[in-house]
Amino acid sequence: MPEQGEIIAERYRLMSSIGHGSMGVVWQARDEQVGRVVAVKLLNADRRSPDAVAQMLREGRVAGRLRHPHAISVYDVVEHDGKPCLVLEYLPSRSLAALIAERGALPPGVVADVGRQVAAALAAAHAEGIVHRDVSTFNVLVAEEDDIAKITDFGIARAVGEGTVTDARLIVGTPAFLAPEVAAGEAATFASDVFSLGATLYAALEGTPPFGVDENPYALLQRVVRAEIEPPRSGGPLGEVLLRLLHRDAAERPTMAEAHKLLAAVAEGLPLPTQAPRSGTRLLVVRRHLPRRVIAMVAGAAALVAAGVVIGSVVQGDRSGSAQANPTTTTPTATTACDARYEVTNSWPGGYQVEVTVRNTSPRGLSGWTVTWQPPAGHTIGNLWNGTLTQKATSVTVTNAGHNAVLPTGGTTTFGFVAAGPEPARPAVTCSTAG
Repeated sequence: MPEQGEIIAERYRLMSSIGHGSMGVVWQARDEQVGRVVAVKLLNADRRSPDAVAQMLREGRVAGRLRHPHAISVYDVVEHDGKPCLVLEYLPSRSLAALIAERGALPPGVVADVGRQVAAALAAAHAEGIVHRDVSTFNVLVAEEDDIAKITDFGIARAVGEGTVTDARLIVGTPAFLAPEVAAGEAATFASDVFSLGATLYAALEGTPPFGVDENPYALLQRVVRAEIEPPRSGGPLGEVLLRLLHRDAAERPTMAEAHKLLAAVAEGLPLPTQAPRSGTRLLVVRRHLPRRVIAMVAGAAALVAAGVVIGSVVQGDRSGSAQANPTTTTPTATTACDARYEVTNSWPGGYQVEVTVRNTSPRGLSGWTVTWQPPAGHTIGNLWNGTLTQKATSVTVTNAGHNAVLPTGGTTTFGFVAAGPEPARPAVTCSTAG
């Protein structure tokens, strides 16, 4: 067992133990070289082969590529006494699990705000090709002073979690927050991260995970595989978003970038952005399984489903304006058919996130819009959602090619992206359409 004062990798001096679990023990430590406080996670590898330890080290280094204000940074990956150690950003905080244990169910606004922050980090991770694999209330940290939320343990769950369900001894991730396909033995994917985020936020909103709790992890896994969840009692916009994230069919879930946009809308009290179904209009089928204290909500849950909690679209603006438009109206010109507002919604060293709002200023339904601006030199755009990107040295163009939704008069839609480079001044943005 490590001891206070022990030095790891000739650099990190252990100060005090701040947590422990099946994965190992976490210490507050001091980086003697740069004089900063860090967290050192000494991973439990007692039952692992040297090849598995090497895999943990490789995956930790991959996770170290991610830098985002809502992700705990991996500073270093080292080996100590034959075991891998992660050197992480230290954040005075409590886990979301601890907050739920202390306060019970959290207000929808708080849950949406936490979700918005975590989804932004996960979207950036997905853009880097990193699948978290263990999104849960235990891996979401909330700062003690300013309620900043951060996700931790990137890239670790597949290597040092509790295994895979295809291995009779072990289980990957935290069972109560697994996606059904992962519980059934499939590999974790970006879509399974989306489901796990939905389950995490569901637990914060309801006070218990969507599949309940069970001392027998295999009984719990059976419920996960069958996707036996109860619609959230709170309902409302956040409940609708959670049902989208918790869709049993991975292909029907939003991307993480879309999830961020949805959660941001809820946190800011805005209408949910349009989201077209990916393959038809299938409903999310849910069943009751939670403890008896929630049995009385059956009627409300049925009403929620009957009311149309579907993976569909919410069209903003007044549809009647489009229906009553004069059929002889002259085709709008490129300068009057639409306008666009460009906003930097998040930034961090070496990167930033942008959301662009497109508004139909024409007297009839709008399709085929194109938004153009001049990019700063050396900036690279990735992880675009709700549009098709064309980037050249002198211009960036985003169109809604392939997106069939028609924007009504006065209606708005948004797209966004993550870019590499320092946060720029707001560029001049133009919006045009051919029809």
